[in-house]
Amino acid sequence: MARASKSVRIGLVLPDVLGTYGDDGNALVLRQRARMRGMSAEVERIGLDDAIPDDCDIYTIGGGEDSAQVIAAARLAASPGLQSAAADGRPIFAVCAGMQVLGRTFTAHGDTVDGLGLIDVTTSPMRTRAIGEVSSTPTRAGITAGLTETLTGFENHMGGTTLGPEAEALGTAKRGVGNAEETNVEGVVQGSVIATYMHGPALARNPQLADLLLAYALGIPMGDLEPLELAEIDRLRLERLR
Repeated sequence: MARASKSVRIGLVLPDVLGTYGDDGNALVLRQRARMRGMSAEVERIGLDDAIPDDCDIYTIGGGEDSAQVIAAARLAASPGLQSAAADGRPIFAVCAGMQVLGRTFTAHGDTVDGLGLIDVTTSPMRTRAIGEVSSTPTRAGITAGLTETLTGFENHMGGTTLGPEAEALGTAKRGVGNAEETNVEGVVQGSVIATYMHGPALARNPQLADLLLAYALGIPMGDLEPLELAEIDRLRLERLR
């Protein structure tokens, strides 16, 4: 994938249904970190009535309730631009319900619902809700090989996600539940998809992860991105990690 460019088009997927927990902020973080480096960057809001484009440089998908997941899964299946983008190796960052929708199946209102099958995971109800701070050590699997910093966020989910043989964990859980009870893993990496249960928004709390996604979208090594010296962000991150 050699799409090195000084412009970044960020597809914010279905914010009208998968925007319950402020995960729209992930697209804004990507846009701002690109602009601070002198790049042209825009967020394209892709709503329920829009065809899903397959040519954005990067995609973000947020969380939502059961009904929102069912609606999103049906819409994304009917307009398969995201599937084409994944096949082309374009990075997709999905959070919570977004992660479940990209999997093989998930449970909503007691029924098993087909997802897009972009990642080899299944989701079913846990005994108790996972809610609170979550942190993990990056596994550095697949496209996340450049991650070196602890991942941190806020989880709030009743679904427990199990990884199949084609999927790898994003992190090894140090605090919180992560994907499911007694699994000790958080998130998913498969192909160009990175998915997680971290809200926050996740990319505001994990700037290195944001830069990894940007670099991959641009087709360059993460080390080739101009460093951003943001002392306030560094202090906030240290406080959250404590």
